[in-house]
Amino acid sequence: MDVTRDSSQRPDNLPKPFPPALPERSASGASPLAKVPAGSAGPADGGPATAPSAVVPGPSPARSADPRDPLETAAPETVELPGIGRPGAPAAATSRRPPRADQAVREHPATALPGWVALLVVLLGLAGAGYVLLRTGVVPHWDVLPDLRDAAARDGGRAEVDAPVVAVVGAAGLLVVFALAGLLANAGGETRVLTRWGRYRGTVRRTGLVWVNPLLRRRRVDVRLRHWRSEPVKVVDRTGTPIVVRLLIVWRVKDTARALLAIADHESYLREQVQAVLTRTASTLPCDSNSAPGPALRDGQWFADEMTRALAAEAAPAGLEVYSVQPLALDYAPEVAESMRRRRLADLDAGLRTVLVDDAVEAAALAVRRLERATAHELDEAARSALMEQLLVAFVAPAGVAASVPPPAARAGRKEGRPA
Repeated sequence: MDVTRDSSQRPDNLPKPFPPALPERSASGASPLAKVPAGSAGPADGGPATAPSAVVPGPSPARSADPRDPLETAAPETVELPGIGRPGAPAAATSRRPPRADQAVREHPATALPGWVALLVVLLGLAGAGYVLLRTGVVPHWDVLPDLRDAAARDGGRAEVDAPVVAVVGAAGLLVVFALAGLLANAGGETRVLTRWGRYRGTVRRTGLVWVNPLLRRRRVDVRLRHWRSEPVKVVDRTGTPIVVRLLIVWRVKDTARALLAIADHESYLREQVQAVLTRTASTLPCDSNSAPGPALRDGQWFADEMTRALAAEAAPAGLEVYSVQPLALDYAPEVAESMRRRRLADLDAGLRTVLVDDAVEAAALAVRRLERATAHELDEAARSALMEQLLVAFVAPAGVAASVPPPAARAGRKEGRPA
């Protein structure tokens, strides 16, 4: 039995909702494929309801028009799976909801000051501490500078240090250390997520030199546009044939709080979701449609668009935004590649022979009609058949091969059992 041929793809059971090339997605992010809720009713005349033949997830949470958090307003996703193998089979309904993250963990701006404010505080603290030390005589007086010592230090000739002086100098020193500890240089395309004792305190997206509370823990998160080329992933198509797919995913971190705090490792999560979404999407259609008519994974942009939409919906709860998923390679697995190549060549050769024979028959018939018009004499059925056979052999026979056609009398005698 040929395991590579899909017996369910008959003319009465074709996956019609999957055209070779689909139009662009709407602004709401919904896929143009057909979607029917679980409780959809049949036609008004009481006829049988038409079950959809595509597994279509709901709209992407990241593209929802609701101003609230899409994870808080998203309804459970209802998917109808049609019966396969016979028309009119009942459809099985399944309900699935994307993974949910902690709704309290959402990115918001943190309190941050420009870096020049902290530098000004440092200069003022150093100047204040130096002035106090000069007034008390702790710092020796230089003759080239004006005498800033007070009367007690000038008359006694030694430093006069008391408790208020120590307190002022200590406070100035602590202020300088506090201002310097909060300085950080935030490069473009990077953010700092601030936490204190495990609690989220905000995200700093301001670039350049900024100052934040030094008592907060700062963790860097890359928010630049990133691309990831996947390793060859082995999945199976709708016919059960193993295929190998390589993908290029373009993505970035959109919500830094969820990417860092709501999940252990957002990059590992994205890789696992790519594997799951690819397995689910590739099993929807066959890889090629050589023998049976209908759409395939290689047709148009449906495969890339469906992968992008499904992966974006799965990655949104983790604070990730997926821009595009493009297949770099779509090939059969090594164990079936040679047999599928021979099958493809056989199908192409059979199709080509059919076209050649049809063209030869039309050309021979046209030549016989022209001969009858040119000679003004209508051939009988036997002569017309013999001439058609000779023309067909001349048209179809390979070059350099001489093919002989027996005369009509010999064929008639062979049919009656007489020797030629």
